[in-house]
Amino acid sequence: MTSPLVTVDELRGLLGEVTVLDVRYRMGGPPGRAEFDAGHVPGAAYVDLDADLAAAPGPRGRHPLPDPAVLTAAMRRCGVRADRPVLVYDDWAAHAAARCWWLLRHHGHDDVRVLDGGWSAWVTSGGPVATGATDVEPGDWTAGPGRLPVVGPDELPAAAIVLDARAPERYRGEVEPVDPVAGHVPGAVNVPTTGNLRADGTFRPPAELRERYAAAGVAGAGAGAGAGAGAAVYCGSGVTACHDLLALDVAGLPGAALYPGSWSEWVADPDRPVETG
Repeated sequence: MTSPLVTVDELRGLLGEVTVLDVRYRMGGPPGRAEFDAGHVPGAAYVDLDADLAAAPGPRGRHPLPDPAVLTAAMRRCGVRADRPVLVYDDWAAHAAARCWWLLRHHGHDDVRVLDGGWSAWVTSGGPVATGATDVEPGDWTAGPGRLPVVGPDELPAAAIVLDARAPERYRGEVEPVDPVAGHVPGAVNVPTTGNLRADGTFRPPAELRERYAAAGVAGAGAGAGAGAGAAVYCGSGVTACHDLLALDVAGLPGAALYPGSWSEWVADPDRPVETG
């Protein structure tokens, strides 16, 4: 299996041969453009998660999937080509990078990886840093029809296992800093994204991740193609859930579905059940 991750050392050797996307983002914070201008991986292009990787908030949630035409335009502007590998990084524990990784794969790009440890790992390793705007040659990639599993609120309850990627206190309904209702989808199992990482911010080894998701009810048949099929993942708005999907892929357990609307869409309908505790 080819890992969906790349190390900082590997990236050093790939500069100039891959398209590098900087997806720095903070939930509820300002866009990451200022941080990008202050320093980024040489040759990287900045991607705005809210504008490029999501549609406008509405009944489908806070971060609905973007229109393929919007995604195509954004990725071409950033230099993404159909025949060239793509490397994505952020400074948010790979949450935003995972969203970009998932969207590109979902719409047909076969060679997309995430920088393990992100921007902080790059800086800590002494990687070269560029500042200001990047002159990027436009790409030619076109977003094709979605090909990865996706579920809506009506299909979610039928999933064999539903994973909630949010923090435990949000899952339990003790706090809800963003959405109007606290709690979780009935029957969902909490697998917080923070548990996918080691103390240094890099992903846990595949074997450890397999154990983690097996304990949650995923992958009874062991690692392999489609081993995560039957599972569905959600979070607050469909962004950080992609982190669990990335971790499942690292573990060799692909095939789980994303619920794009996630909790923000689920609670928009007062008739949908909510569980706490």
